Amino acid sequence: MNAAPIVAGVGARRGVPAAEVLTLVRDTLAAAGTAPEALTALATVDTKAAEPGLTEAAARLGVPLLAYPAEVLAAVPVPHPSAAALAATGTPSVAEAAALTGADTLTTGAPTTGAPGTARLLVGKRTSGPGARATCAVAHGRTPHHLCTKETS
Repeated sequence: MNAAPIVAGVGARRGVPAAEVLTLVRDTLAAAGTAPEALTALATVDTKAAEPGLTEAAARLGVPLLAYPAEVLAAVPVPHPSAAALAATGTPSVAEAAALTGADTLTTGAPTTGAPGTARLLVGKRTSGPGARATCAVAHGRTPHHLCTKETS
């Protein structure tokens, strides 16, 4: 992969409409200075992977929906953990942790667990507004220094 993967992590309440998710994802990508066409994947917690609003949003964006167990996401250090997310899903972060985990997975082939990975947040957790039913964060993957190669002449 030539370009670093761009992953939007999305947390959602049951019944969130795809339109709300799409608007939030596009707004969050804009805040990151990233075009929607650059998006590589959406990512979420596995218990939300079948949520119709998320699956439809991913399909309309033309990207896969990656899903990770709560215990994997709970091990990812994030800047904005939430007690509400922890109570609802078993992880203190869905949007930020899923974005970081997805970007790490697409960069290195496996999610990073328990320590900061190579991915970095471009935009931290944002909500879809008053009465929000969705959260979103955007991360990009970066190749670790030990995976970089240098050609010599």
